[in-house]
Amino acid sequence: MLTLCGFSASNYYNKVKLALLEKGIPFEEKLQWLDGSPELREKSPLGKIPFFEIGGQTLCESQVMLDYIESAYPQNPLLPKDPLAAAKVRELVQFIELHLELVARELYAEAFFGGKINDETKQRVQSQLKRNAVAFGKLAKFGPYIAGPDFTLADCVAGVHLPLISMASKAIYGEDVLAAFPVRDYLKLLGERPTMQRVAADRKENALLMQQRAAAKKAAG
Repeated sequence: MLTLCGFSASNYYNKVKLALLEKGIPFEEKLQWLDGSPELREKSPLGKIPFFEIGGQTLCESQVMLDYIESAYPQNPLLPKDPLAAAKVRELVQFIELHLELVARELYAEAFFGGKINDETKQRVQSQLKRNAVAFGKLAKFGPYIAGPDFTLADCVAGVHLPLISMASKAIYGEDVLAAFPVRDYLKLLGERPTMQRVAADRKENALLMQQRAAAKKAAG
């Protein structure tokens, strides 16, 4: 049995989980916090989640995990058969993660967790996000899915990352960096899928568990 390890509040965990659900692959989930433990680093060398446990072996890095399940479980494919069309899906995946989510992540500490980031970082990130959002608009199709008429791996990625990018930019700058695109309608479409509904429900439950865990740690000193 394939085991997905991590926690459901993580967007990178959820992109893999969504792909597993969409492909109809049987899997188990194992809760794994970012605890920095030697046991975690034995399974994921940088101490990151998510990772797979597969027949006594482990596999980390979320995009590698997606590539693995697409190759190992060909049913309900999430990539087109045409090599160029498949590459275009991967292009969108990489663009969203490297040039939007990774950039916006610098805002998360203040946008979501009560931290503070300096004005220089805010200005730099805003400039990058505005530039990269324009470029994103040249790649995204919204037709009605992010890469065209069919649900693909790019939707597993966009569906979990784009809401965070929008919320973070709005929280810090007072405007959604993705406002020029039909992201709201797109996310509404994804939200009608039972797989996305399960991911969202599990994320909400796990976020509450994280809050309770943080409160217990604070109370313990």
